[in-house]
Amino acid sequence: MLQIANLTKTYQKKKVVDAVSFTIEAGTFTSLIGPNGAGKSTVLGMMSRLLKSTEGTVYLNGKDIFQEKDEELAKQLAILKQANQMTMRITVEELVAFGRYPYSQGKLTTEDHEKIEQALIYLELTDLRTMYLDELSGGQKQRAFIAMVLAQDTEIVLLDEPLNNLDMKHAVQIMHVLRRLVDELGKTVVIVIHDINFASCYSDQIIALKNGQLIIHDQTEVVMQPEILSTIYDMPMTVHEHKGKKISYYYK
Repeated sequence: MLQIANLTKTYQKKKVVDAVSFTIEAGTFTSLIGPNGAGKSTVLGMMSRLLKSTEGTVYLNGKDIFQEKDEELAKQLAILKQANQMTMRITVEELVAFGRYPYSQGKLTTEDHEKIEQALIYLELTDLRTMYLDELSGGQKQRAFIAMVLAQDTEIVLLDEPLNNLDMKHAVQIMHVLRRLVDELGKTVVIVIHDINFASCYSDQIIALKNGQLIIHDQTEVVMQPEILSTIYDMPMTVHEHKGKKISYYYK
C-alpha cells in the first residue's frame, strides 16, 4: 500500500504541488489525470523518490520511502519515466537485464536470467530479444522498457505517460499489458495519463489533480462523470453512449 501524506513541492516560492494526500491500495490500477501543469508528473516523481518533496512524505507499507536505502527501495518500487533515452546501442534483452541490477549489481545469476526470460515472454518480446532498440517501433520499444520494469519484480510500478507518442494500436497494447500486470501478477500500477478514455477503460481508481491540488480520488465510475470532468478541465464535457454503455468522453 502507498500512502501519500501532504506532499508539497515548491519551485522558486511557487507551489506546483500543494499538500496532496491519498492512499493507493495494493493490487489496483490507478490513473493520475488532469490538465497540463496540474502537477501529475511531479507527484509521481516524489512518489518514486526521483524528486525530493518540499514537505510531506510517501509511505510504502508503512515505511517512509525517503528513509529507505536505494537498493531496498528498488526491490519494492519501479518507475518508468516519460523520456527514456538510451545513448548506448543495446539489444532488447540487454535492456531488460538492467531491471535485475538491484539484485545482481550487474553479475547475473540463474534467478536473474529466469526473471529476464519471464519478462520477455510476458511482453511477447522473445523474437525481438537480439534486436537493437533503435530498430524497434515505438510500441515495441515501450514494451521493452516495461519488460525491464517487470524484470525488476517490484510490488509497485509507476509510469509517467507510457502512451506518449504512441499510435492507437500500440497504446491499446500497452494498456492491455498494464492491466494484466494487475490482474494476473497482482502488481500495483500507477500511471500519469492524458487520455481520459483510456483511463476510464482500464483504471480501478482515478486521481484528478488541478493547479497542484487534489480535486478528487475515487472509483473510476464515480470520477468519470461529465460534471466532474468539466470541473477538472474547465470546459464542458459530455459522454458518448452506444447501446446504453458509456464508450467515450469528449469536449462539447
